[in-house]
Amino acid sequence: MLSIQLNHLSKKFNKEWIFKDLTYTINAGDKVVVLGGNGSGKSTLLQVISGFITENEGEVIYKNNDKIIPIDKIKNYISFASPYIHLVEEFTLTEMIDHTKIFKPFVKDLSTEQIIELLDLTKARNKLIKQFSSGMKQRLKLGVAILCDTPLLLLDEPVSNLDAKAIDWYKALIKDHSQNRTVIVASNAIQDEFFICDKQLNVADFKPTK
Repeated sequence: MLSIQLNHLSKKFNKEWIFKDLTYTINAGDKVVVLGGNGSGKSTLLQVISGFITENEGEVIYKNNDKIIPIDKIKNYISFASPYIHLVEEFTLTEMIDHTKIFKPFVKDLSTEQIIELLDLTKARNKLIKQFSSGMKQRLKLGVAILCDTPLLLLDEPVSNLDAKAIDWYKALIKDHSQNRTVIVASNAIQDEFFICDKQLNVADFKPTK
């Protein structure tokens, strides 16, 4: 499993520090919620951890079974779902799943049809992604991330755009597929998002005082 050490991590946009001198250890198998309100920096922290954006100061150290993973390889170990990640809208659902499988395997070597059934989107298998509702798109993002066979799962506000039925679907799926992996969830303190988490990190604790 994958562990992460955040060492004196700092990130700023323009002249404003989003967080400063953040040091935190995420052990292999931990389930961590990153708390903070809108604009607090929790999404930025997840993007830094994912390697999508770089920190201004400090470092992120990744270890898989105590072996250090270079930052340029970490994408192979991560699944990431967030409201701001774009889907290939010209694909059908089936094409999107097939495309994902080229880059990352799914758990238990699930077939495309099995994935679609687990997403509860069987009637939309041949529908273009651009024709999906916002809730369907979020379900697709979450399902693909959760069902990819990766040791690190990052979820940013996972119940965004989900109705009550879809939230129940998310909770069942994450409960079934979070064992033996490290999970980090960014949340506005919505319990349904991070009910599996046993540790918490509040970004506001690392906001520099003016």
